[in-house]
Amino acid sequence: MNEPTQRISTRALTLWRLYGIIQASIIALLTIGTGIFTYLFNWPLWPLLSISTILVLVITLYIFVVPSVRWKRWRYEVRDQEIELQYGLFIITRTLVPMVRVQHVDTEQGPLLRKYGLATISISTAATTHKVPALDEREAEELRHSISSLARVAEDDV
Repeated sequence: MNEPTQRISTRALTLWRLYGIIQASIIALLTIGTGIFTYLFNWPLWPLLSISTILVLVITLYIFVVPSVRWKRWRYEVRDQEIELQYGLFIITRTLVPMVRVQHVDTEQGPLLRKYGLATISISTAATTHKVPALDEREAEELRHSISSLARVAEDDV
């Protein structure tokens, strides 16, 4: 079976990089704090060097590597009978959600998603909730309506 064809918005890269910058900023504050304590209390340099190394790794991974790989792997496809999702960094997960199991579909949009004109779709079944992140607002609305009508039709066929 071929992989799903639909991709999430390229603006997801910018959003995920922003999340990486926020995470790196927190570690940078820890690095600065450790540097200040090292200077004031004559501590050894190894804690400062360790946290600085972690900061460089976090910046490299969470700002440059992870968002690109995550975006390349994230795909989805909505068919008449099911929704297929594919995502992951090192381990690629492919999930099929049967339309007859879909109970409701929501769109979510926090402040950062709203700033970039993106929304996340949440597809709820009795057991779990599946999310398709960082879709264009219009595409998310269309997808929500499409899935909800297909789920209704699938429910009527049962």
